[in-house]
Amino acid sequence: MPPRKKRKSAPPVSVTEHWRPPRQYPPPRALLPPPAQAAVRTCVLARRWRHHWRYTTGLRIVGLGEEEEYKVSDLHKFVEHLLILRERTDLDTVQIKFGEFCEEDEPRVNLWVRFAVMCKVRALTLHIDCEDLDLDDLPLVSRHLRTLDLDGVAIHKSFLDFASCPALENLNMSYCSIFAGKVSSRSLKHLSIYYCSYDLDCRIHISTPCLISLKIDHYSGRTPFLENMALIESAHVYLGKYCKGTCLNHASGVFCGANNNACQNCAPIEDDCSRECVLLGGISSAKHLKLLPENRTVIFARDLKHCLTFTKLKTLLLNEYWCEGPDLYPLACILKNSPVLEKLTLQLFSTGPNHQVEMKGSYSSMEGPAAGSEHLNMVEVKCNVVDEIILKVLKFLTALNIPKLTNNTFVALYLKLAFICGE
Repeated sequence: MPPRKKRKSAPPVSVTEHWRPPRQYPPPRALLPPPAQAAVRTCVLARRWRHHWRYTTGLRIVGLGEEEEYKVSDLHKFVEHLLILRERTDLDTVQIKFGEFCEEDEPRVNLWVRFAVMCKVRALTLHIDCEDLDLDDLPLVSRHLRTLDLDGVAIHKSFLDFASCPALENLNMSYCSIFAGKVSSRSLKHLSIYYCSYDLDCRIHISTPCLISLKIDHYSGRTPFLENMALIESAHVYLGKYCKGTCLNHASGVFCGANNNACQNCAPIEDDCSRECVLLGGISSAKHLKLLPENRTVIFARDLKHCLTFTKLKTLLLNEYWCEGPDLYPLACILKNSPVLEKLTLQLFSTGPNHQVEMKGSYSSMEGPAAGSEHLNMVEVKCNVVDEIILKVLKFLTALNIPKLTNNTFVALYLKLAFICGE
């Protein structure tokens, strides 16, 4: 048996050639979606996963069950250990969502919010599903925060002063109680206020000169005062029945508007900036507007008396509020002062999205000069029932030289409309 060949040994190498620096644990993007508890449990999957949770760039402090409402007390010990043991890496996103809390939990949640800000969080979400949780009356200080999403919290004066958050661009407030006289930010671009309540006697001022989009939906309290928003492109304003800017005489069938003998709400109040435009002045530069007030609301009618001009407005969505009065004055006024309007949608006594009746028309230059914008090339009327009010609106539109309102299922309507227009 021939002798076995001796295996050649590998050439000697220095230790420095094989040495590598300690392995770094980059934040794994795949771990961002799970709750923090699930992310921590990944340490038992494999040795290389042991420390991943410490470097994640996203934290979700929520319950594990999607349908279960977790209390703050159920997780506060886990969260405190998590925040102490994780590495001090920067955070991209932080989500804190709970169903219930007690008074002793409020300082803990406020501390978690401040911890997230200290870790240079870019998107911060705080949702409380039960009662309003009081946030500290202290301003946020962060050069990195871009998005702030608040739901079910009570917000006080200093918190809404974002002078120390120069990168903040998105602010969403839902089901919040606001106890501040002003929302101030020079960087904010998108603002949404949804089902929020405001209980102070004075109007809240919204000072956001760089705002691009605004949404105020189901607001409760005195109508907010919008300061100049020269860069605004779109605004959606829905003032529901809980808005305090309503006419006290409306129930008796009298709509006093802004007359000299108006009711207490309609009459201007000098020390409350009511002699100025409250809402429309701030958003008069918008290209797209949705204005959907309750019928009793007086702010819009009072603002129109300031002879505003919507110089950039291209699309406009209005409801039945704008068709009140014998001459449809609110509708006529806003159309008269919208020189470049291209599309008008009237959503009358129907909230949608499914409407029983939808009619479309367009401006006809053959019928004569336009009474409003010469650029108006589309008019939509959406409703459920064609009654006298709807016919009155259609007759008004014919005065704007928009006679071609078509709907194949309502031939009889055309005959009736033609009869009314020929009176």
